[in-house]
Amino acid sequence: MNFDLDGHIMHAPITGANGVVNSETIFRFCQEGDVVRASYAGGKVRFGELIGRLEGDALEFRYCQIDTEGRLDGGVSKCSIETRADGALRIIVRFHREACGTRGINIIEDAPEGWQE
Repeated sequence: MNFDLDGHIMHAPITGANGVVNSETIFRFCQEGDVVRASYAGGKVRFGELIGRLEGDALEFRYCQIDTEGRLDGGVSKCSIETRADGALRIIVRFHREACGTRGINIIEDAPEGWQE
């Protein structure tokens, strides 16, 4: 299945305990062909950017972010995308933070209708 993330605004309702992204982090996606980009901020993340490639339901990206305490971090994520029963998209993100060597899983989903940014 081919997915189109362009224009999607997503949040992370489920996050790894060792990550910086949390339920207050908002992602804004753009996609051109197989290239996916997103900027994100909120919660513990002051600002972040990701760029990657999408092939079918597999998304792989590199990210760089700065947290609210001024720490710069980055890493790589391998993801799978699925469609929920209500038609919203869900991205299962398996991340590796290179600065500290930790790994974890975040779930990013389409923000609900009427989401207040």
